[in-house]
Amino acid sequence: MKLSFAVNKHLFEADSDKPIDISIPLRFNGEQPNIYDADKATAEACEMGTFIGDTRRGGSCNFDEYKLIAHCNGTHTECVGHISDERLSVQKILGDVFIPSVLISVAPENARDTKDTYSPEKKTEDKLITQKSLKHALGRKDEGFLQGVIIRTLPNDDSKKNRRYMKKQPPYFSIEAMKYISELGVKHLLLDIPSVDRTYDEGKLSAHHIFWNVPQGSHDVDKDKHSLNTITEMIYVPNDVKDGMYLLNIQIAPFVSDASPSRPVIFKITNLKN
Repeated sequence: MKLSFAVNKHLFEADSDKPIDISIPLRFNGEQPNIYDADKATAEACEMGTFIGDTRRGGSCNFDEYKLIAHCNGTHTECVGHISDERLSVQKILGDVFIPSVLISVAPENARDTKDTYSPEKKTEDKLITQKSLKHALGRKDEGFLQGVIIRTLPNDDSKKNRRYMKKQPPYFSIEAMKYISELGVKHLLLDIPSVDRTYDEGKLSAHHIFWNVPQGSHDVDKDKHSLNTITEMIYVPNDVKDGMYLLNIQIAPFVSDASPSRPVIFKITNLKN
């Protein structure tokens, strides 16, 4: 099915029959990405009395119990409820269905080579997604397609599908980079690293606070008037998917929770003559 849509009075078309999945499939009990050395996501056949939810063990159907930590086990989408005392749900906050978006590739910079800052203080061996790199990649993009920004970090390879991120500090956003993203009016930020913030940051989550417009150190968020922005972490964008403009759809499980496992898909677009 062809979808036609307008952005800033320009007409575009996308083919809904050709989605590009940029999530990492969650393989219960198998290989999966991991942060904080959290327990793996697991699946176990449910057993109740004489019932066994496994056809291989004589059951009439497969009936598993699943255990996971959305923030740690793979691709997930989160909302401001991640840092608020108010229990806000991504299921309620994520209302956008089709999101004009741009995919960019960014090479994180060595912390010692940039004047960009972080709170707490960055470490010299860290790698940062900087304001300069984002300005270079986004500076001339159509503003109408900045509702969603999808970031592929370089180098890029499929080890991201099962990487254990505690072995080496992954890249994260500098303060200046996240302020730039916020100034652009980005509503949905997607990235192939486990967090916009440093793995261990004294619990400050500085970049999260900036993106969701919550004062540093505060967890006070109005239950009725709050950010509708989302962050999707631990995606994977194959190298054969080119940088550029796409139509984005973020699919989530309807969990009443601050985060949910998710399946973001993008669609190539064609610029139609007006």
